[in-house]
Amino acid sequence: MFSWLGTDDRRRKEPEVFQTVSDGLKKLYKTKLLPLEENYKFHEFHSPALEDADFDNKPMVLLVGQYSTGKTSFIRYLLEQDFPGMRIGPEPTTDSFIAVMHGDTEGVIPGNALVVDPKKPFRKLNAFGNAFLNRFVCAQLPNPVLESISVIDTPGILSGEKQRISRGYDFAAVLEWFAERVDRIILLFDAHKLDISDEFSEVIKALKNHEDKIRVVLNKADQIETQQLMRVYGALMWSLGKIVNTPEVIRVYIGSFWSHPLLIPDNRKLFEAEEQDLFKDIQSLPRNAALRKLNDLIKRARLAKVHAYIISSLKKDMPSVFGKENKKKELIASLGDIYKRIEREHQISPGDFPNLKKMQDQLQAQDLHKFQPLKPKLLEAVDDMLAHDIAGLMILVRQEETQLPNPVVKGGAFDGTLDGPFGHGYGEGAGEGIDEAEWVVARDKPAYDEIFYTLSPVNGKVTGANAKKEMVKSKLPNTVLGKIWKLADIDKDGMLDDEEFALANHLIKVKLEGHELPSELPEHLVPPSKRKITE
Repeated sequence: MFSWLGTDDRRRKEPEVFQTVSDGLKKLYKTKLLPLEENYKFHEFHSPALEDADFDNKPMVLLVGQYSTGKTSFIRYLLEQDFPGMRIGPEPTTDSFIAVMHGDTEGVIPGNALVVDPKKPFRKLNAFGNAFLNRFVCAQLPNPVLESISVIDTPGILSGEKQRISRGYDFAAVLEWFAERVDRIILLFDAHKLDISDEFSEVIKALKNHEDKIRVVLNKADQIETQQLMRVYGALMWSLGKIVNTPEVIRVYIGSFWSHPLLIPDNRKLFEAEEQDLFKDIQSLPRNAALRKLNDLIKRARLAKVHAYIISSLKKDMPSVFGKENKKKELIASLGDIYKRIEREHQISPGDFPNLKKMQDQLQAQDLHKFQPLKPKLLEAVDDMLAHDIAGLMILVRQEETQLPNPVVKGGAFDGTLDGPFGHGYGEGAGEGIDEAEWVVARDKPAYDEIFYTLSPVNGKVTGANAKKEMVKSKLPNTVLGKIWKLADIDKDGMLDDEEFALANHLIKVKLEGHELPSELPEHLVPPSKRKITE
C-alpha cells in the first residue's frame, strides 16, 4: 500500500491511498482527467471516455492483416486448440471481429450483448452501430494462454474490387479504437502476397501514434527458398518504409506460425529463433500491462490538454453575436496557425497535436460558439496528476510487477518448447553434449593438449599469464575472456590444468560460433576429475 502527500495549496489535505495500480489509474482518471475531457468535448473528437473495465482487463493482442495471411491460424497455433466461431480458408473467411477470451465454458457472446457487459472493455464500441455489432463476437473458452492475455481476431483486409464494397461501418476507426486499448498490435503478412492494398495502407496509417505497440510477422516463410525469402524480406521492409513514417526500422519476425510440417525446412533454425523472440515479447505483456496502461493514460492526458487549448482558443476568437458562420470558416482554415500559436505560448511539442486535417473535418459539424473558455483549474488538476500522482503510481507499478502470480503467459504453444530436447538451442553451444555420457570437451582435448604443453606447465598447470597469451589469440574482448577464465578455473587457484585449459578453449569455440556463454558452468561441462569439487 502506498500513499503520498501534496506540497502546495492545490494538493489534497489527506494522502491518497491506492491498493493497486488499477485503482489508482481509475481514481486519477475520474477525478482529474475526465472533467477536462468532458468540458472540452474530447470524447466527440478523439476517444470515448474510459471505463473501469479498461483499467481492469487483461492485456490484449490485436491481429491485423490482409485476408489469408494466417491470422486465425496464428491464434489457433498459440492456443493449440480450436475456438468457437473459428473459420480458416484461403478465401476471405473471418468476416467478424472475434475477441478470444477466457471463460469457464466454451461459447460465443454476440456483439449487442457484449457491449452492455460492464465487466468487458467493449461498451464504447456501441457507438459504431449495428452494422459493426452484428460483425463482433466474443469467443470464450477455458485455455491456460487466455488466463493471461486476450486475442482480437479481425476481418481480413481486402484488396481489388472487394475493398470498394462498403463494410457498413468505419473499419479503420474500429481498428484505431482497439489500437488505443490493446498492448500489442501484430501485423501479419503472407510471404506470397506483399502488395499492401489501399485499405491496408489506410489501416496502418490509423495505427499512427501506436508504433511502439506494433510488431510485424512475415508468415508462411517456409513456403519459399532462402534466396527468395531474402528478396521478400527486403520488399516488405521497403513497402513498410513508405507507409510507417518512423526513422526506426520496425521489428519483423519471420516464420511459419501453424502446426503443419515445414515445406522447405532449410531455415528451420531461423524460424525457431524468430518464434522464440516473438513468444518472449508476447509473454512479457502481463508483466508490463500496468506500465502500458499508465503510459497510455499519460499520452491521453497530454492530448486532452492540447485539445483544451485548441477548443478554448477557438471559443475566444468567435464573435458573440454577428458573423459567426464566416468566422467559423476562417478559424477552421487557419487552424494550422492556431496550432503554431498554442505551441509557442504553452511550449508544447508539435508531436502532441492532433492530425490537422482530421481536426478541421470534425470542427465543420461543431458549433464553435458553444465551446468552453479556458478553465485553469481543470488544466492545473491534470498537470498536478502528471507531476505528482503518476510518480507515486510508478513506485506501485514496480511493486506489483514483482508480486505477480503469473508474470508470463503460459500454456499452449508457449509451453511446447520450454523443456526437453525441443527447447530452443537445446544441444547447441554450451548445451552441446548435455545428455551424453562422455565429457564433450574430450573430443578435441588431444588438440588442446598439444597447445597446453607448449605453455611451460609447472606441476601440471599453466599460469594465468601464459594461458592469457594463448587465449587472446581468439581476438575475443577481455571482458569475454575474463568470464571464460572464471568458468574454466574450477578450483579457483589462478592456474589451469590440462582439463581446465581444454574447457577454456571449448568455451572460446562456443563463443566464436556465435552462442552465448552460460552464467554458471553447466554440470555436463565440468571435467570428470573436478565433479567432486562442484558438488
